[in-house]
Amino acid sequence: MEPSSRLLAVLAALLSGASASGHHSGAMFDAQKTLTLEGAVKSFQWSNPHCWIQLWVPMPSGTVEWSIEMGSTTELYRSGWRPGTLKAGDRVTVQVHPVRDQSPGGAFVSAAGADGKPLGFARRAGET
Repeated sequence: MEPSSRLLAVLAALLSGASASGHHSGAMFDAQKTLTLEGAVKSFQWSNPHCWIQLWVPMPSGTVEWSIEMGSTTELYRSGWRPGTLKAGDRVTVQVHPVRDQSPGGAFVSAAGADGKPLGFARRAGET
């Protein structure tokens, strides 16, 4: 292999490793549990590296704001989501994998509007 080819290969390996190490772990979420939350959207943040739903959820102790972490804008766009899919005040049902420390947050699994229709494209069983 020529020295310039080796240099390019090393640079490519370093750059690919840098982008992979920038993503955080999902270990904070309990993937063995799924909670269903019903509430009103406070905000839908269409941003990278992750989109977020801030959801007001009525609880016995009062209304609690939940922070729901989603995928990137590209991932969501491919799944049928758009920046205007959710608006403040929209009533939704959201399924999440909850945060392990019991704080009001979770990793997005799925969502449905007030009419019960899924938001985004529904995934078939076994798809990731």
